[in-house]
Amino acid sequence: MKTIKFSGVIFIAMLSFIITSCAQIEPFQSSSMVPGAQGKVKVKQDSNKNFDINVSINDLADIKQLDETKDTYVVWMETKQGNTVNLGQLKSSRGIISGQRKASLETVSPYEPFRVFITAEHGLNTKVPGRQVVLSTETF
Repeated sequence: MKTIKFSGVIFIAMLSFIITSCAQIEPFQSSSMVPGAQGKVKVKQDSNKNFDINVSINDLADIKQLDETKDTYVVWMETKQGNTVNLGQLKSSRGIISGQRKASLETVSPYEPFRVFITAEHGLNTKVPGRQVVLSTETF
């Protein structure tokens, strides 16, 4: 009888750990600007209470096809506190075999994301997002 109770306690503890350690995944909404693009944002809080943020996108159009005057895609985060933070530039590549264009960004933030969006910009170091929002998640 004690073995069954002990096993139940261990099971509940493991289940709690799994649930709290899981990452939250939020897809990007469909976009008329880049209709073929599909992607997601994965957010997980680490042991230091920071947020690991991983953005991955497939079939994102080359920035010059979107707007010849722009040169980079910048990922932004709206925080739960109401601030907008520049998370960085998307790194893009093409698959060797498939030729599929992929883009990604991995970063860490002390702020909890409320929404993530991507804009087309003239440079990485911009302080304020431009009006041309390419992709966006709903709120987390």
